[in-house]
Amino acid sequence: MMRVGAFEARRWAGLVFAAGPGEGIGLRLVFTTPDGRRRELEDWYWMVSRVGPHAPDGSYARMEFDLAAEPSPASRPSETTLVLEWSRREDAVALRAVARAPGRMELVGDNPWGWKARWEEASGGWRAAPGGVEIAAAFGPRAGDTVAAVVAWKPEEAPSRSAAGTAGRDRLRRGPANANRPASAALARAQRLLPGLDRWIDDARADWDRRRPRSSGAAEGLVEAVADSLMWTVLLQPDTGRLYTPAGRRWIFPKPGKGAPGESRSGEGSTGDSAPAPDDWTIFGWDSFFNALALATASGRLAWDALLAGLASRYPNGNVPNWRSRLAGTPDRSQPPVGSFAALKLHLAHPDEDALAAAWPGLRAWSDWWVADKRGRPRREGLTPGLLAWGSDSALVPGPEQLPEWEVGASGHQRAAWESGQDDLPLWEDAEWDPRREVLAMSAVDLCSYRALDLECLSRISRILGDPSGARRLEAERRRLVATMNEVLWCDAAGLYLDELPAGRSTRVAASNFLPLIAGVPSARQARRMVGVLRDPARFWGEWVLPTIPRDDSAFDDQQYWRGSIWPPMNYLVLQGLRRYGFDEVASELAWRGALMFLADRRRTGFCRENFDARSGRGRGHRFQSWGPLFALGAIEEFVDACPWRGLRTGSRLPAFVARNGGRFATTDPGGGDTQAPTWARIDGLRLAGRARSVQLSR
Repeated sequence: MMRVGAFEARRWAGLVFAAGPGEGIGLRLVFTTPDGRRRELEDWYWMVSRVGPHAPDGSYARMEFDLAAEPSPASRPSETTLVLEWSRREDAVALRAVARAPGRMELVGDNPWGWKARWEEASGGWRAAPGGVEIAAAFGPRAGDTVAAVVAWKPEEAPSRSAAGTAGRDRLRRGPANANRPASAALARAQRLLPGLDRWIDDARADWDRRRPRSSGAAEGLVEAVADSLMWTVLLQPDTGRLYTPAGRRWIFPKPGKGAPGESRSGEGSTGDSAPAPDDWTIFGWDSFFNALALATASGRLAWDALLAGLASRYPNGNVPNWRSRLAGTPDRSQPPVGSFAALKLHLAHPDEDALAAAWPGLRAWSDWWVADKRGRPRREGLTPGLLAWGSDSALVPGPEQLPEWEVGASGHQRAAWESGQDDLPLWEDAEWDPRREVLAMSAVDLCSYRALDLECLSRISRILGDPSGARRLEAERRRLVATMNEVLWCDAAGLYLDELPAGRSTRVAASNFLPLIAGVPSARQARRMVGVLRDPARFWGEWVLPTIPRDDSAFDDQQYWRGSIWPPMNYLVLQGLRRYGFDEVASELAWRGALMFLADRRRTGFCRENFDARSGRGRGHRFQSWGPLFALGAIEEFVDACPWRGLRTGSRLPAFVARNGGRFATTDPGGGDTQAPTWARIDGLRLAGRARSVQLSR
């Protein structure tokens, strides 16, 4: 089956046609300004004015750009002057780009990732033959402000027995361009479809607008923001043909060396080679599993693909690494083990026992990796036996030629901090590096919580897959861990679980100190104490929540990465813990504050931010981060949620803070002024467990 999409990281404005692993061809848009500046490939990332709709089946996709924006991190696209749309049918794709600015547009044919296939000119178009599939492109007449093409394909016909036929096939694959070669079946089909291209795309847009899931009222744009952002982050591993979701399109690490830039000719298009490319793919550990949960609002199948791709990045010893690409990775360290939680939750929303069974070996091997023997002790054992600490296996650190420049020469302490996912969290400053055991000298509340959650979810999955005895063993291991956490890490005076250090319990805390809630560790009394700390506006609560460290921490004003900023994954995990213990009003408020902050920034900038300033609610970090929609997902689950602990949940009341003074949000729009909105919200067409659901929330 031909896979078609914007599957290469730099290809915001273009398509990949993948006929199989390592086989395919590309087509991309290039714009040249009147003064000769060329815009292509990664330039488009900085020029996106709106991430548009993208149907999971590829029947319609739209991306908008600001042609006046400079392709740099300082750019702030403010208007749409280029609209790119494409639509797929079973064996053909229509593509159209319309510009409202002076300049020259062209479609460039290329070979993404250095694939071997090349476009060749033929009568009235281009032809290629990747992976035994004949593919052809026919182009509409240039209209100055518009370029258009139809690409069609079919299995390549068997070669003729004659020498002439064999030679003709060789020319199609490798030989010089031959504009007089007779039209192929694929090219003839593309040419027949070309006159109806505009109606095709317009009808596809109308059809997707009619049937796509959407939200309204106070939740306007909520579902759409998740689906659009994640669908445009689905990429392809060219060596395996597997679909996956990276941390974002800028998180594909570069490969060594440089290649020759692609050639281009003016006119309707050209068939030059690719420009220098980054490494084929890069998968980040916990990002993949969060992405799968958010992607499930658009497509259960793609969500499972993303989750399984994350697990497939593991090393032979079971480690699902911090990150991995085709050329490099982090065999020395992992990331928070949230994969089994994501798999269980995904299975409840989109049941697929075959996919769950496919995930099981990787999930189980990863779980075993954390406590596997390392010089006579569990790999990541903390100060107290049975508890855990973040670490790095120094002997496995790759050579500098395989690492991004910022990782070259990193200390064991820094690598352990990267394993935590909270790269520069101030809590790690109080933990010394133990060079003998290669862990931080501590027992970490967050890792112990992740471990307890992992064991519980693995136990439930084991039962689903028909292994009750295995489930009992996992649950027994979890009970021992929970008992030790309560004995060693709980501090009644603080009302929290605190990290264990050699000198005693840590005096510093973070949002991750609330993770025992999602793991079901505290008693009901302890949970109430924890929520009391959470709700203290002098510490964690406030208009913009949830900061990574309390507002009274000396590092809070840094607002640098995990030093005070608000992060989607931590908000989402703490939210799950609140729901688990029945703190529904607090959970609802946390969910909506995060969602409204996310939506306000998206409406103002068009971005899907990596994190947010906890003082102003303004977006920070990468502008298109794949896990940004977790803020919106938390609010979507206020409508309907497949919860591992409480089953299917539908509907709740909007929290009182959402509406005040005649319908104003209590949360201030950082763009200026309060946000006017109705005091009701509705989601239509969201699919959960195979059924379309329509749920309305009222105040």
